[in-house]
Amino acid sequence: MGKRGGKKGSRGGRGGGGATRTRSQWNDIAKDNEKFERYYNEPEFLPEEEREIFWATMRKDLPNSFRFTGSRGHALAVQQRLKDHHIPEITSIKYENEFVEPPRPVSWYPDQLAWSMTTPKNVIRRFAPFSSFQKFLVAETDVGNISRQEVVSMIPPLLIDARPGMTVLDMCAAPGSKSAQLMELLHAGEEDAIAQVTEQVNNGNAGPEPLGPEGLNDDGRSTGLLIANDSDYKRAHMLIHQMKRLSSPNLIVTNHDATMFPSIKLPALPTEDGSKPKNRYLKFDRILADVPCSGDGTARKNVGVWKEWTPGNALGLYSIQSRILVRALQMLKVGGRVVYSTCSLNPVENEAIVATAIERCGGAANVKIVDCSQELTGLKRAAGLRNWKVMDREGRLWSNWDEVNAHRNQEGINGLARLAEGMFAPTGEAADLPLDRCMRVYPHQQDTGGFFITVLEKTSEIRAKPESSNVIPKASVAALAAELDSKKNETEGQPLEKLESLDELVTPDQEAEAEIAKNATVAEAAHQPTYAATLDESAPVSLPKRDASDLDEEIPAKRTKLDDGSEVLVGDRPIHTPAPAVGTGIETPVDSTPTTSAAPSQLKKKGPRQEEPFKYLDPNHEELGPIFDFYKLSDRFPRDRFMVRNAEGLPTRTVYYTSALARDILVSNEGQGMKFVHCGVKMFVKQDAQRENVCRWRVQTDGLKIVEPWLGSERSVVLTQRETLRRLLVEMFPKVSDDGWKSLGEIGERVKDIPMGCSILRVEPTGKEDGVTERMVLPLWRSLHSLNLMLPKEERRAMLLRIFNDSTPLINTTFKKDAEVEPTAEAEEVALEQENLELGQDAQDAVDERETYTKDGDEEDRFNTTV
Repeated sequence: MGKRGGKKGSRGGRGGGGATRTRSQWNDIAKDNEKFERYYNEPEFLPEEEREIFWATMRKDLPNSFRFTGSRGHALAVQQRLKDHHIPEITSIKYENEFVEPPRPVSWYPDQLAWSMTTPKNVIRRFAPFSSFQKFLVAETDVGNISRQEVVSMIPPLLIDARPGMTVLDMCAAPGSKSAQLMELLHAGEEDAIAQVTEQVNNGNAGPEPLGPEGLNDDGRSTGLLIANDSDYKRAHMLIHQMKRLSSPNLIVTNHDATMFPSIKLPALPTEDGSKPKNRYLKFDRILADVPCSGDGTARKNVGVWKEWTPGNALGLYSIQSRILVRALQMLKVGGRVVYSTCSLNPVENEAIVATAIERCGGAANVKIVDCSQELTGLKRAAGLRNWKVMDREGRLWSNWDEVNAHRNQEGINGLARLAEGMFAPTGEAADLPLDRCMRVYPHQQDTGGFFITVLEKTSEIRAKPESSNVIPKASVAALAAELDSKKNETEGQPLEKLESLDELVTPDQEAEAEIAKNATVAEAAHQPTYAATLDESAPVSLPKRDASDLDEEIPAKRTKLDDGSEVLVGDRPIHTPAPAVGTGIETPVDSTPTTSAAPSQLKKKGPRQEEPFKYLDPNHEELGPIFDFYKLSDRFPRDRFMVRNAEGLPTRTVYYTSALARDILVSNEGQGMKFVHCGVKMFVKQDAQRENVCRWRVQTDGLKIVEPWLGSERSVVLTQRETLRRLLVEMFPKVSDDGWKSLGEIGERVKDIPMGCSILRVEPTGKEDGVTERMVLPLWRSLHSLNLMLPKEERRAMLLRIFNDSTPLINTTFKKDAEVEPTAEAEEVALEQENLELGQDAQDAVDERETYTKDGDEEDRFNTTV
């Protein structure tokens, strides 16, 4: 389901409704809408010969699709299991004397890492191989190796051309499927680069400076950074859950309104003359602006679109979308690339936004539309529109702004209050703008949803023009009120109360802020009903036709939500806090701290809980030395990037690791109003040990792949045989004391004598028939009497299913009553079992109730409702 503008957890892809409907209620919705169909039957969109198949496809269910995630090597290994085992079984199935069509790779996605399937549900439920396939998908999705994602939503990250070493911003990121793609691009080639560097170090051919190719020149580690932002606090935490599966130290998650994303400070550089250093602010190489939209391209999976589509959905989003894109272009480096995308087909949200943003940023001399027609070979797409009509709230079509003005002057403003000049195709010099370089993906072209993508390149510094009536219709609030007044008179013959007081309240200087209040901010409305639908946050998601009785909801809301979550009220009308000057100067930072003239008593705090601070440890901290000694951790591994999450800056339970740039940003912006929600990978977690002089800091699975190349061999255990790995996966806490180690095969001798504490299991492929086929690195814990693989149960099950096609229940030996086992030993193992169950999970993981969050076709579920 789509994400934009809908109720909690969606943004307009729901078409403004359907979040709480039952499946039967969804099936009862008729797939027809006169205005919807009449608008897209206009000749600008599709040739006449394609319209029938376009609407036929729009009424069909959307195929299921998914993507293999994580590092390329691991993703290919999981993919191979699908190819070798599940595809042959499925292709042998016959239904009604025809072979069943199996899942197929998406032709234009690199390395066949994206797949799609069109098999009907009645076939899926009928045959056993599909049951096995479903278990595979569910298990691998649960541990993050597979991501449910609509095919068209995979396009924007592929066109952004992100590479290791780049700084990237995802402005509207939750739930995180596109962010995950971006992160994979930032770490591309990292495995090979680290292997080459460690080989140089081990051979004595490395100097003291960090090694590696460009972008991976931190001893093979990526120097890039992804900032994933979402304006909704709860969705930001769903984003964290999705992203932490990738275990990247190069990620920061923020919680800001994308229209006013703050400037991020960097450490000041020393000056040659010793004068005070100037402030520096982060500029991005790449920005993804996958903005809130009406989501009418999601009608195939969002049947609510059919019932609730109105032209007002797009008209109400126009100003918000243009502000986001302008802000993105401001924060971009010269030569950088912005990808703007929506899951809507409406040119008011697409080509019009691109043209408006370019005009505000100084025109085509400063911002270029990149021609991507030769990229992603095999992807069918249509060119962007050069001309289009705009449908008003009454369903009338207008070809240009002059027609609208003429009608307003002669007939009044009824139905035209939300229209603005910038919603129409550009004229004059701007008419030459190559909007045909924009990309439209229609559902019938390759059996997908509908999508719009444009790639923009910043060619010179910009000084964005202030918003004008080109973006915000002049006197829009008063015009809307007058329009509703007119409608009331027409329908009931009863005049409304005069609105002179409203005109006095909303001065011309406040019109832009009034529009923000009317349409809500990204922080509120991006996750509530569509901006044009309602100003009442408690209103239902549906988009009924409004009349004058709704005037109190159409004029500025009584509460205005500030960027810090507070609300400003004066009597029963809001004070419109001026927005930061996002378009006034090249170097002027956007302050994230809101200002207001309201008295303190008028501020009502309503924001989320305060995040624990990010505090970095001194490189010589007393806890770090013993850790480096215990694991024989190389001196090349940096000590100045370890961080904790408490105000005292004490390593009480968990130590995190971040990249150098992430550290610089967190330190430089502490106390500056930035709302950082997440950063860092768990590297070390404190574990109870039964003896003194045992290092109580175990290496957490999340951080193991980062630190593993630099660990000494003293605590390393090498495993090569499949059966040994299977035993460790199935059996929790196998005995090592007495003769128990003999049942552990090739690793028995090694683990019998290894000292207590955390060790590293290196699973190495040998190419032999009884050997493993994929290299893995896993943490082990050696206690007094037993050994345990420190993996969550769901990950154990997923590995058993993928590697061994084995669904054997896990065995926990600590729950077996054995008279020969001393009570103290049993109690010890039960205590360790409890520690293992936690496995360093944050309290934040309680958020993982696996609510269905959606965004432009990004789908977070376990396949068990559709497969």
